[in-house]
Amino acid sequence: MSWDPDIYMKFASERTRPAMELLARVPLSAPARVIDLGCGPGNSMALLAARWPRAKIEGLESSPEMLAKARMSGVRANWVEGDVESWSPKARYDVIFSNATLHWIPTQHILLPRLMGFVADGGALAFQMPRNFDAPSHVLMREVAGNGPWSIKLVGARQVNVLSPDVYFDILAPLAVSVDIWETTYLHVLDGDDPVLTWVSGTGLRPFVQPLGADEREDFIAQYRARLRDAYPRRADGKTLFPFRRLFVVALK
Repeated sequence: MSWDPDIYMKFASERTRPAMELLARVPLSAPARVIDLGCGPGNSMALLAARWPRAKIEGLESSPEMLAKARMSGVRANWVEGDVESWSPKARYDVIFSNATLHWIPTQHILLPRLMGFVADGGALAFQMPRNFDAPSHVLMREVAGNGPWSIKLVGARQVNVLSPDVYFDILAPLAVSVDIWETTYLHVLDGDDPVLTWVSGTGLRPFVQPLGADEREDFIAQYRARLRDAYPRRADGKTLFPFRRLFVVALK
């Protein structure tokens, strides 16, 4: 799947805030090696570089489009093209950080112990991901996908890989000295026409529309837009309220 960093960063503040709040709970003062898995256009990497100016910081990203944007950001970092599933570093990291990436990867019972194996003793695995897949924004997306003439094409277009907080604790607790898990529901106050559609166009909608031809894509989006307008009505003041729940985890090794 291709990514459009410009669409993704239309909500740069809202997408970066969770990374800030996750980073604030990582209790390490001077890590030597830090990596951001799924670094995207580099917005969370800027936070890491500012927090730990003496650390060697790397960003791993599978999207060439996102990586090109990240390299233009001016952030002091080493940028690496690659995917999280096959990533196998030769040396351990003091901090493995991931902002809204790991939910794209299935088999998290396997993934997370593997990532903890790449964390140095005394280091941290810190990640956050959306846990709003039961919200109208995603339920309606799946309904439109399953009920239209494109339903065969979109079977299994997007699997929900996010587990419950207690399951993450059970996976990580045997591998960590402490596991800090919390959830936050943000109430995003959005401007413009169809802002929820714009939001998901940069992330969760991509697996549903990219397999479709141009005419199918246009029809899919039209049906989805109409349902979103009912679920997230524009207020009299022109604002649209978009509740968004996220899961945060910091595991210390």
